[in-house]
Amino acid sequence: MEITSLQNERIKHLLLLQQKSAVRRQVGLFVVEGQRELLHCINAGYEVQTIFADCEKCGDDLKNIPTDGIEVVEVSSRVYEKIAYRGSTEGMVAIVKTRQHTLKDLENRMGEPPLYIVLESVEKPGNMGAILRSADAAGIDGVIICDPLTDLYNPNLIRASIGAAFTVPVVACTSEECIAWLKEKGIQILTAQLQDSSLYYDTDMKRPTAIVMGTEATGLTTQWREAADRHIRIPMCGKLDSLNVSVSSAILMFEAVRQRQEKKK
Repeated sequence: MEITSLQNERIKHLLLLQQKSAVRRQVGLFVVEGQRELLHCINAGYEVQTIFADCEKCGDDLKNIPTDGIEVVEVSSRVYEKIAYRGSTEGMVAIVKTRQHTLKDLENRMGEPPLYIVLESVEKPGNMGAILRSADAAGIDGVIICDPLTDLYNPNLIRASIGAAFTVPVVACTSEECIAWLKEKGIQILTAQLQDSSLYYDTDMKRPTAIVMGTEATGLTTQWREAADRHIRIPMCGKLDSLNVSVSSAILMFEAVRQRQEKKK
């Protein structure tokens, strides 16, 4: 049966999940839009409850999704336009169960040597999504969000990550928990900051490393500055004194990749 009414209760529920983080937390569900993102989500082991599909848009693309055990509900083009954020998402939007990763989960997939990106109180979902995308490209072992100010299942974050929200392990915890865990595991802490810092390319990142980023407005708290083994900075040659946090994160992650590849030669 096709859903054609915007007043349908299931459509209203889906829209609430898209718009309200409190509702997502309460029911343990979130929304994924698009074939690519949904495939990454399923391959990462997330449990998909329902796929709402506009068959005129998705056509044969739905056949690329393993739908065994997943409810597929057909919706009209008018309804799909209401529930879809983007026009080019292959005509499918899904409701998925949330999962909570822990620092213990990261131990089960540590690289040799491990490399992590730590974000303290980064607020903008778009920045977090872009960082996850770079983290996937750099082969980061995990992204740790300390004292998060945004919902990790925010639709804007998932869109900006183009599915990296599922391909990269993401853990939320307090700064205290993260610092204690990194120290226990012998992982050096490199904080990105302007004050009392060395140039990032003069810093050894070949050993087990966590690169810690703060917000663009206030930077890192004293807690992280004092916990750091080294302070690092990106040289600023223009009039401004900072880069977007997602750009800075990518530069530092790929410096670690470069150093590790040089070591293998």
